[in-house]
Amino acid sequence: MKIRYASALLAGIAVASVAPTMAVAQAVVAPGIAIANPPAVVAASTAYTVAQQQRPTTYKPQIDQANARKAQIEAQLRPLVAKLEADSKAANPNQAALQQQYGQIQQIQQAGEAEIQKILEPLNLSQQYVLEQIGDKLDAATQAAMDKKKISVVLDSQAVIKAGQTYNLNQDILAELNKAIPSATLVPPAGWLPRAQREQQAQAAAAQQGAAAAQPAKKAPDGR
Repeated sequence: MKIRYASALLAGIAVASVAPTMAVAQAVVAPGIAIANPPAVVAASTAYTVAQQQRPTTYKPQIDQANARKAQIEAQLRPLVAKLEADSKAANPNQAALQQQYGQIQQIQQAGEAEIQKILEPLNLSQQYVLEQIGDKLDAATQAAMDKKKISVVLDSQAVIKAGQTYNLNQDILAELNKAIPSATLVPPAGWLPRAQREQQAQAAAAQQGAAAAQPAKKAPDGR
């Protein structure tokens, strides 16, 4: 089975096809109001879909390495699992020994998962890098679509129980987003970190500087 890769930000992306819900609004029943699904718009953007197509080729060495390592771990676990199952079916199984075997299997599994995640880390960073580039253009694209449709309020479609397609602004935002960022850079620069991590580092550095500034200056020794 092929290794699948994903990122924290990808969890917010709507995986279902958004094309059926992106009908162009011909008229707005309640003037100035529209609905939209930003994650679905991002997932449908040209920059995102092209990056998704290119990533398996660009990062093929990492994917192949992860798949090979996964196969090795499965081969290592197979006899251990078989022995555990056989020992558990004994007339008087040694519960302490079974628990020890289970702990060994669990340890190998967890270590293997962490190792595979480390191998696939460049793919996850690429995913977040692409999403951040597109996300940086999303607000302006939304505003441009609102201005063209004379919309003053956009509601999250996921929070709306029901609305007609005349309120749907997805396609308009998508068109503006594709103009603003027709393609995204797939490989992040060396040392790049997602925005959340950059902000955490900045906050930690500011807190450290603040703590250092709050400490009273050391009194110079008396010359006597």
